This record gives sequence, structure tokens and C-alpha cells, in this order.
Amino acid sequence: MALGILVSRLTGLIRERVIGHYFGVDSVVADAFRAAIRIPNLLNNLFGEGVLSASFVTVYSKLRALEEDEEADHLAEAVFGVLALVCSILVLLGVLLTPFLIDAIAPGFKGYERELTIHIVRILFPATGLLVMSAWCLGVLNSHRRFLLSYTAPVALNLTVIATSILFGNSTQDKLVIYVAWGFVSGSGLQVLVQLPRVLALLPRFRPELDFGSQYVRSVIGNFGPIFFSRGVVQISAYVDSMIASLLPTGAVAALGYGQVISVLPVSLFSMSVSAAELPALSSAVGNQDEIAALLRSRLSAGLRRIAFFIIPSAVAFLILGDVLAAALYQSGRFHHSDAVYVWSVLAGSAVGLLATSLGRLYSSAFYALLDTRTPLRFAVLRVLLTTALGLLFALPMPGWVGIDQRWGVAGLTASAGIAGWVEFSLLRHALGSRIGSVPLPADFILKLWGTAFVGAGLGYALKHAIGVGHPLLLAIAVVSLYGAVYFGGTSVLKIPESLATISAVRQRLARLK
Repeated sequence: MALGILVSRLTGLIRERVIGHYFGVDSVVADAFRAAIRIPNLLNNLFGEGVLSASFVTVYSKLRALEEDEEADHLAEAVFGVLALVCSILVLLGVLLTPFLIDAIAPGFKGYERELTIHIVRILFPATGLLVMSAWCLGVLNSHRRFLLSYTAPVALNLTVIATSILFGNSTQDKLVIYVAWGFVSGSGLQVLVQLPRVLALLPRFRPELDFGSQYVRSVIGNFGPIFFSRGVVQISAYVDSMIASLLPTGAVAALGYGQVISVLPVSLFSMSVSAAELPALSSAVGNQDEIAALLRSRLSAGLRRIAFFIIPSAVAFLILGDVLAAALYQSGRFHHSDAVYVWSVLAGSAVGLLATSLGRLYSSAFYALLDTRTPLRFAVLRVLLTTALGLLFALPMPGWVGIDQRWGVAGLTASAGIAGWVEFSLLRHALGSRIGSVPLPADFILKLWGTAFVGAGLGYALKHAIGVGHPLLLAIAVVSLYGAVYFGGTSVLKIPESLATISAVRQRLARLK
């Protein structure tokens, strides 16, 4: 799963580099595109991977574990029918109500900027339905422990957008952004098509239908509501950030978008992959209450350690080396070094809550496996309220109070989300501990990871200044290589099992290649 996510995210980063090359940061078109892409992304996240996995996969996996294959197949068919109906209605309403949506998420957009955003959103809405059906394919494949294809499928979308951008790159920005939007729609269709043959092989008698009478369908729908709102309020947090950013100087919305593309990469690779891979296993647990609790504690402990091992150095890299990362990924064409520094501020703010958000996702998966969807919902609502209050404070009046340019308020948005993420994480951990027993991360383990990461980042920062001006990509290779070598070397010397296992796995693969 991690390999599939890595491939898709790497092509996604190339896609974002190409977009940055043509649109830059400090432009009306860049802001309009970033605001527009958030709406289909929101609906995809709500009806797609996260919600569908937590509501559908839990029930579907349990049926397969109990060898009730006929009921499992029927459930997959019925869920497909329900999703197709709901998505069709949402796409139609979305196209009709786009002007009102734009006024809600980007109140700072006026005139041409607002009209362009509306045009882009209306083009992108059909892609939303396609991406949700792609998530249904992912749910079926994951439940059958087929992870690679489902998580590499987004490569089709990324390559289509890249090809469209390059093909029409000589157009004006206003025309190019429309071509890119249509490329996004076409790529979404390809993302579904590459998964369908394998899905139909697993469901040879597949016939879509609408069946609200089945107890298992009702169970999925019953779980769907609370999880929908739980994921929804978290997504609303991102929309609140975009809304506040639209009130900041031009470029803030684009910088926020570019930064979030980077910040979600480690979450996708190490948190989402572990959480999604564990969800079917956690949901398949059978036995008495004590046996199920023991299994959950064992799997959670291992999963939390794996996530922390990779997320902690990612957070430190965002904080200390964010400009190097942003320049390596984006600095080209209209995207300048000053833009990379601006994006660094977004990454530094994201570093505040990266670990909490990543670990919290696995805790939420444990609650979903226990068919408890309401506890994560309550904590998610609190997180959004806190994020909104802190975001308004840190982004708008705070820069003026400390005497800095208003545009830097965008860093306060991601930092406020991080603080709220720690509050949510603490509540999730305490609530789950009262259900299945405590699953702590050893303090010495965490301190060793943070200490080694800061030493490595400090040396990388020194190397950056020693090299001085150079090609951004070559500079990043040198700095990140040193950072990675120090982190893995240091943690292996400290006998961190996750480090030793990772190095051993790499050596085995290299030996096979030879």
C-alpha cells in the first residue's frame, strides 16, 4: 500500500510542479485554481476513500471473515448503486449552486477572480462523481487485500493533467487553467477504468442495484452518517483555512495549496497507508471482548510506532528545511525562490500538528473497527471549532500585533490546525484507552526519534548554507541525503527496531536486484 501511495504521490508532486511552473503563486489564476480544486476534493474525501473505507470496508470485511461471501457481494453491489445515485444528484446540484459555494469558501474573491473560479468548479464537478466511484473500487480491492492497484490508480489522473498542461502550455494562463480542469476530469475517468477489470474479477456476478432493505446495507448507511460528518468537519477545517486565506493578500490561497500538497505526502505514505491497511484486519477481529481488545492493542502499538518513526523526521524537515523542499518541487518558470520561502512558512506551521494528526487517524480507525463512529465525530467537531477560532486569531490580527506583513498570516492557519490536532489526538487516545486499555508510545522511543531528527536537520541546514546558491533539485538531493543518512544511521545505532527493519528490507531488495 505504501508503495502504491508513494508512486501516486510522486506523480502527484510532478503534477503540482508542472502546475506551479505555469501558474506560479502570486497570480489571480493560481488562487482561483487552488480555491476551485478544493470543492471536488472535499466531496471526494467525504464520499470517497476515508468515509467509504470506514463504513463499507468494516462491514464488508466482517462478512468475508465470516465466509458469508454471497451477502458480501450483494453489499458491494448495493453500495455501488447508492453511491451512483447520490453522486449524480450532488454533481447536478453542485453545478447549479456553484456561485453560492464560491461565495462561502472564498468570500475575498471578487470580479474576474470569482467568475473564473466558478467556471473551473463547474468543469471539475463531474470528476467528483468519478473519483467517488474510484473509491468504491478501492474499498472492494482493499477488503480482498489487493492494495497496489487501487493506490497506484491516481497515477492515471496525474499523468493526464501533466500531459494536458504541457500540451497547452503555450496558451494564456486564463485558457490553460480551463484545459487543465478538463484534463482533471478525463484523468478521473481513467482512474476508475484502470481498476474496473480487477474489481469485476473479484465480483464476477456484479449487478448494481438499490437495496435499502438489507441489514448490512442499513449498517453501512448507519455508519456512513456519523463518519461522513466526522470526516466532513475535518474537511471543513481545510475550507475554513482557504476562506480565511482568501482575505489575505493575493497568493495566500495558492501558497496554502502548494504547502498542503507537500504536507499531506507523509500523512498519505505513513499514516493513511498504515491506517487503511489495518482497518480490514481490525474489523475482522473475532472472539470475546478481551480477545478483541488484546488484538487491537497489539496492532495499534505496532502501527503507532511505524507511523511515528517516519512522521517525526517529516515534521522536522518541514520546520527546518521547508524552503529546500518547496524549491526542489516547485521552483521553475513562474514559481520563484521567494515563493518557495513563502510555502516554507506553510510547511513550518504544518509541522506543529503533523504527528498528532497522523497518529489520530489510526486511533479513529480503531473506533470504526469497533463500529463506534460517534466518538471520533464529537472530537472532530471540537477540533474544527478550535481550528477556526485560532485561525482567525493567528492569520488576521496576529501579524499586525507582532509587526510583520499580513501575507505571513497564512502560516498561522496551518499552525492553528496543528494545535487543534493535538487536542483531538489527546481526546481520542484517552477515550480508546478506556475501551481497550492503554496503548502508549514509549517516551524514550519518541525522544530518540525527535533528537536524531533535529541533529540530522541541523546538519542539513548547515550544508545548505555551505553550498549556497545552486540548482534547487541538486541542493535538495544533497541536503535530504545527508539528513536521511544521519536519521537512519542514528536510529539504527540507538537500536530502534523500525530503523533496523527498514534498513534490512532495503538491503534485501538491493541484493535481489544484484
